[in-house]
Amino acid sequence: MGLLSDNGRVLRDRIGEAIFSRVAGPDGPDNRARIHDAPGPRWFGPERPVRQVHGDASMFIGGLAALLLQSLHPLAMAAVAGHSGFRGDPWGRLQRTSTFLATTTYGPADSAQRAVDRVRAVHATVQGTAPDGRQYRAADPHLLCWVHIAEVDCFLRAHQRFGARPLDAAGCDAYVEDMARIATALGVPDPPVNRAELTDRLAAYRDELRSTPEARGVARFLLLNPPVPVLARLPYGALAAGAVSLLPLWASRALRLPRVPPAEGVLVRPLGIAVTAGIRWALAPGAPARGGQRVRPLPAPGVRADG
Repeated sequence: MGLLSDNGRVLRDRIGEAIFSRVAGPDGPDNRARIHDAPGPRWFGPERPVRQVHGDASMFIGGLAALLLQSLHPLAMAAVAGHSGFRGDPWGRLQRTSTFLATTTYGPADSAQRAVDRVRAVHATVQGTAPDGRQYRAADPHLLCWVHIAEVDCFLRAHQRFGARPLDAAGCDAYVEDMARIATALGVPDPPVNRAELTDRLAAYRDELRSTPEARGVARFLLLNPPVPVLARLPYGALAAGAVSLLPLWASRALRLPRVPPAEGVLVRPLGIAVTAGIRWALAPGAPARGGQRVRPLPAPGVRADG
């Protein structure tokens, strides 16, 4: 029995390290120590729902859904296509994004502010002309707001559907409020602070969203040709199917993604729950870190032009 337990721990550690190294990169262990163990006040206390949501494996699904939804804004997609390394270096970009989220969610307040300042400095340099001839700027508050609300909506939906401990109604509102703190720091004016405001703000962008070749290319890249090892294709497929199931039907149709809604409840959701449970098991720390369980940075790829 002891040998089986030891073997199980070894297997868990190997799988966990493989996932963590992909998501957090070669500097992951150092970043994790700096984020979680450094003293000082935080933007969010341990009781805040943003910590619960961002520390759950459902973020793998929410991050994919966010990227798919965000791509439907032609100007946001133009900024990604012209300035982001998501195709040439998808893992590097994921690592930078996950580190940003971990730093702002769990890190000391001064580290969180420095992370925001770095992103804003990059945004200030990102501008150009979209394929439809319109000018775009990554620092445009209206565009930043779209990226933010699509991200918050997908993270929260994923947590409520696939998370280990879904939030109650008050917790959902509090999560949106927590994320508004980060959005304001990034330059989003008047971000939504509860779920009703989030829903209204998303609806206000509906007429600006389009199915473009670039957006459909992102969907093909993420869903049909993902940059993952062959052995990981099956669990990744379950995560991807879960991400598609989170999208509004009009969004999946715009991206030309097949949907069979009746099957999503009986097949897609159970598979997504099973895979996220497996990731949660693999990433579970061997011993609690100071202040409770150490939460490893999880992927949440958005379309911020942060490299």
